[in-house]
Amino acid sequence: MNDWLAHRADVSPEGTAIIEATDGTEWTYSELDSSVEETAGKLAGLGLREGDHLGMLMETRMDGVVLVHAAMRLGCVLVPLNVRLAAPELRRQVDVTDLSALVCEAETESVAHEIMGEVPVVSVDSSETTLADRDPAAFASADWSREDPQVFLFTSGTTGNPKAVALTMGNLYASATASAFRLGVLPDDRWHLCLSTYHMGGLAPLLRSTLYGTTVVLQRGFDAEETLPFLREYEPTGISLVPTMLRRLLDTGDLPDSLRFVLLGGAPARDDLIRECAERGVPVCPTYGMTETASQIATATPDEAASHVGTVGRPLLFTDVAVVDEDGSPVPTGEPGELVVSGPTVMAGYYGNPTATEEAFGEHGLRTGDVGYRDEGGRLRVLNRRSDRIVTGGENVHPGEVVDVLRDHPDVADVAVVGVEDEEWGERIAALVVPAPGSTVTLDSVREFCDGRLAGYKHPRLLDTVAELPRTASGTVDRDSVRERFR
Repeated sequence: MNDWLAHRADVSPEGTAIIEATDGTEWTYSELDSSVEETAGKLAGLGLREGDHLGMLMETRMDGVVLVHAAMRLGCVLVPLNVRLAAPELRRQVDVTDLSALVCEAETESVAHEIMGEVPVVSVDSSETTLADRDPAAFASADWSREDPQVFLFTSGTTGNPKAVALTMGNLYASATASAFRLGVLPDDRWHLCLSTYHMGGLAPLLRSTLYGTTVVLQRGFDAEETLPFLREYEPTGISLVPTMLRRLLDTGDLPDSLRFVLLGGAPARDDLIRECAERGVPVCPTYGMTETASQIATATPDEAASHVGTVGRPLLFTDVAVVDEDGSPVPTGEPGELVVSGPTVMAGYYGNPTATEEAFGEHGLRTGDVGYRDEGGRLRVLNRRSDRIVTGGENVHPGEVVDVLRDHPDVADVAVVGVEDEEWGERIAALVVPAPGSTVTLDSVREFCDGRLAGYKHPRLLDTVAELPRTASGTVDRDSVRERFR
């Protein structure tokens, strides 16, 4: 098949594809298609061909929407990179993905040139290397199959090492279809998009709306004081949020009655937040998903969320979830075990990393590393992670990454990093530090040291010092003791 936008522009050219929230500019599918065709030609003039890997380093904006579809038209694998990462982190991701070119914006141009070396870099904003100034080249629209990799998205997994999740067109198509059956699709639907498009939660609405023929209201970034007025002005029927965002919106005011669903994922939601949504008439849909499954695995309806607080609902259409013990054997209903997922949304693997791919799969499918159980009604509850990953504000942080950086601090002899439960962020990053002899370590000095080495959301928010880290009998850091100290 050809790219999805080409089909949609043929079927409903006058339908509204995008509304830019800031100024109300509207794009029909025909207008979006024309812009994509022009951009694809300029990318072809840059030398990009079918099968190449195209990097994107920018926040949510209209140029990014065009780039997502232009990559699909050319047959390129899109590689969205997280603009919040520091240069060393981005460089490791670039090294993994064999990029043929990188498209950036003014805010990321400097770091883009720093991390790419001799690989071409172009900006969507005015600069010496502006994409708009490129001479277009002729190209043939790509012919896609469902097995073709369409997107590489990064996950830190349980090791902290960057792994590029290879999602195929079939994965993304199956995810969009299954989500539609769970949430429903109506002709006048509008999805308010304020999540970053380098995460699946931000990228998915752009792709799904093209299949559905519905509208995306595009906002560059989230700010409760700005987002809530936009919601009231444009009256969307759906929005994707992480719990921290929803908490801030509710603290700012009431959400509009136009909403049919608030898809809530990226981190576990507190029970009191779900109860408050039920009391205030917010149609919240707690969801459980992974990058490796193209987003949703299970999603609760608003009625389920209210009547079975704590559930993430039943698995989506064609998604099978097994709950297994340490030996990989299924456990009875109500008994906790590791959640293992199979079905058409599950990734093709980790690009260039067959060892990690093999380790990720078992007899019953993809091992999530998460512990949960299925109740008598078939609904899932996710209890905790087998790994030590920290989820703060919807972002995954592996404590090993933070430990590696802090151990390079001249005043730090040793350190343990854990997540501590937090009402606003889900978890806060806490560092328990053993100072070097004769040294004093402060939170400010540690955070300053992390600047340029780690993304801001990975910086410790809490810090304490000890003469010696608590350890278990086997000599490993006693993480429960560390957490208890911060509590």
